[in-house]
Amino acid sequence: MPLITVVITLIVIGVLLWLINTYIPMAASIKSILNFVVVVAVVIWLLYGFGVLGHSSGEIHLPVVK
Repeated sequence: MPLITVVITLIVIGVLLWLINTYIPMAASIKSILNFVVVVAVVIWLLYGFGVLGHSSGEIHLPVVK
C-alpha cells in the first residue's frame, strides 16, 4: 500500500469526520460512539494494509524490521 494513499485516505476520513461532528446535530454520546467506531475501523484497516493482521484465520504477524 503506497504511503501517499494512506496519507490521503487518513486526511479524507479526518475531514469527513470533522464535517459530521461540526455540521450534523446529534447527541454528544452518539458523536463519541461514532468517533470511536471510525477510529477502530481505521486502525484495523491500517493493520490489514501493513500486513500486521492476516486475512486468514485471524493470525497476527509482526512486520520484519530491517
